[in-house]
Amino acid sequence: MRTRSISTATALAVLFSSAALSVAAAGTASAATANVTTPGGIVADGALKRVFVGDRSTGTVKATDYSGTLVDSADGISGVTDLALSDDGATLYAAAEGTHEIVALDAATLDEKARYPVATLKGPRYVAFSGGKVWFTYGDQWDGDLGSVDPAAAPGSDPDPVTLGQAPDGVSIWNPGLLDTDPSTPGLLAVGETGDSTGSMAILDVSSGTAQKVAYYSSDYTLNSGIGDIDMVPGAPQVLVNGTLRDAYQDGKFTQAGAYPAGQRADIAPDGTVAQINGTQIATYKPNAAKPIRTYSVGSYGTADLAWAPDASRVFALVGTSGGGYTVKALTDPTKNVPTLTVNAPSTAKRATKLTVTGKISATVPLPSGVKLEVTRTDLESPNGKALPSVTVKADGTYSFSDTPPAGGTVTYKVRYAGDAQHTAVSASDKVSVSRNATTLTLNNNGKLYSYGTDVKFTAHLGTTYKNRTVEIWADPFGGDKPKKLIKSGTVNSSGNITATVDMTRDTLVTAVFKGDARYAPKTVKSTAYAKVKVSVAVSKHYKTAKIGTHTYYWFHKSTDPLLTTTMTYYPGRQQRFDLQVYYNGTWYSADSEYFPIGSNGKSAVSLGAPGESGIKARMRSAYINGSSGDSVNSTTYSSWKYLYFSN
Repeated sequence: MRTRSISTATALAVLFSSAALSVAAAGTASAATANVTTPGGIVADGALKRVFVGDRSTGTVKATDYSGTLVDSADGISGVTDLALSDDGATLYAAAEGTHEIVALDAATLDEKARYPVATLKGPRYVAFSGGKVWFTYGDQWDGDLGSVDPAAAPGSDPDPVTLGQAPDGVSIWNPGLLDTDPSTPGLLAVGETGDSTGSMAILDVSSGTAQKVAYYSSDYTLNSGIGDIDMVPGAPQVLVNGTLRDAYQDGKFTQAGAYPAGQRADIAPDGTVAQINGTQIATYKPNAAKPIRTYSVGSYGTADLAWAPDASRVFALVGTSGGGYTVKALTDPTKNVPTLTVNAPSTAKRATKLTVTGKISATVPLPSGVKLEVTRTDLESPNGKALPSVTVKADGTYSFSDTPPAGGTVTYKVRYAGDAQHTAVSASDKVSVSRNATTLTLNNNGKLYSYGTDVKFTAHLGTTYKNRTVEIWADPFGGDKPKKLIKSGTVNSSGNITATVDMTRDTLVTAVFKGDARYAPKTVKSTAYAKVKVSVAVSKHYKTAKIGTHTYYWFHKSTDPLLTTTMTYYPGRQQRFDLQVYYNGTWYSADSEYFPIGSNGKSAVSLGAPGESGIKARMRSAYINGSSGDSVNSTTYSSWKYLYFSN
C-alpha cells in the first residue's frame, strides 16, 4: 500500500484558472459529496475500496467510496496534516499536529484504535508506513527530525512505542520533511525537505526499525529549487520531485535522470504510471514518457492533492470548489488513452444513391493494427439505428465506407471504436441531409369571412406519399389569450382528405401539417379565415313604431332622449363605434361617429339627446372596426340601421 502527502501551504498556493472539473473526451468525473476545508492528506485503500481525506481545519477524517461519495467520518483529530495506511490496509494513521499525536483508526469503521503522544512542540507533520512501523516528521525550522511508532506496542508501555530523533547522521532536515514509500521497494523511505528554496532529500532504509542513510542530497540548487512534493518511483531507484524532475539515487548520491513536462505535484501508480497536476489540468504519463496518456481539465479553484487507487483504476483528486474548500473527485480510466475520431459525410445527398463517408482515428498511444470500427446509420426508417458492416482502419489511421441511404431526411452516421486495454471507447458522428420528394397539401377556406359562431369545415387534401398518411389540423385564434390548438389528427381518407370543424368566433389561422416520411418531405399549408363579431342594437323610450316609406321607424316625442343599447361580443378593451346620420332633402348625412367602451357584460348604452324639434329623421348603427375598436381579433362588422323619427 503506497502513501503520499503534500504540505497544506503548497496546496493552498496553487489556485489555477479554469472553471469546474470536467474530463476530456470520453472521461467523466464522479459526483462530489465529500468536502474538506483545508486538506490534510489523501490515501486510497484497495482492500476496502475507500478513499480517506483529512481536514486540518475541522479535525476530521472522511471516507468515501471509489465514486467519491461520502460513507463515513471521524472527528476529534486536531490539526490533521497527513494520512497513511498500514501494509494490510486495516489501520489508518493520522498525524494530529494540534494535539501532537499519531492517531490510529480502524480503516473499515474509522473507530479510534489508539493514540500515540509525540513529545514535540511542532508536529507530527507527515506520516508513512514502512518496515512495520509508522514513520513521521516533526520539529521546526533548523531542527526537523524523524520519529517512528511501533504499533505492536501499546501507547505508554515500556519501552515507549514512540521513538524520536531517528534522522541518521549526515541527514539534515531543515523543516518537517515530506515522506513517501513504494510497495516495490519495501523498507525504503523517501524524505523531502520543505520550507526552503534548496530542498534537501534523502532515501532511508528503515527495514531494521532504525533509519539508515541510503542516499542524501544537500541543498545546492543543482537538482531542484525547493521541494513541494516527492514520490518514490516504482521499479527504478529514483524519486520524482514536484511532479516533474526524476532524480536517481545510487552510491549514496542523487543525480538527474530526466523529467516529465512541467508540473507541480504528482502521485505514481504501482506500475509506474504518473498522475501529474499541472495548472488547470491533471495528466497521466507512462513511465518516462513525454506525451500524456490522457488529460483531464480541472477548475479555477485549484487541485490540492491526488492519489491513485492501488489497482490504477482511477485517480482521486481534491479539487477546489467555488464555495471554498475542496471536494473528492474520481477520474476514471486514467491509464487509458483517449483516441481522436473524426467522421466526414457529405452535407447533402440524393436518396437511394450511393455516398461515401471518410474519417480518421488517431491516438498519442499507438493503436493496435487492423483496428475495426462499428458503424451505425440512423434515419426515419431506423430511428433506433441500424448496424452497418464494420470498417477496418488503414495503417495511417484513415478509413472509408460507402452506403446507399434508403430514407430521406436527416441521416446520421455514427462511428465507434470499442476501445482496448490501452484506449478508451470513442465515438463520433456526422449528419447528411438526404433529399425527399415533394408532395401536395391543400387547405380550403382561405380568406373567407363568416358570421360570428359559424361552424366551418376545413378540409385538407394530401397528395402522394410513401407510408405516412397522417395530417394534423391546428387552429390558432387571433389574440394572445388563446393558444394554438390541435383540433384534428388522423389518417386521410381514400380520397386523401381529412376534415376538422372550427367554431368561428374570431379570425383564425388554420394550419394543416404533414410531417413527412422516409421518401416525402414535410409539408405545411395555412389558411386564414375571418369571423365577424355578434352585434345588435336595442332602442328604448320610443312611444311607437310605424313605417315611413319602406323603413320601420321608432317614434319619439321631440323632447324625449332616445336610449340606444348595443350588445356586442366582449373582448378586453373593446369599443363600439356609434354612427349617427340625419335625413335632409332626400339624402342621409353623417352627423357623428364616436367610440364607446363595451362593458364586461357586452353592453354599451348611449343616450342620443332630445332634439327639441319635430319632423327630424335619423338613423344609427353600431360597428366593430378591426384595429380601431381596441383590438384586431375579429373582422369589421356593422349592425343594421335603426331608424328614428321625432314628432311633436
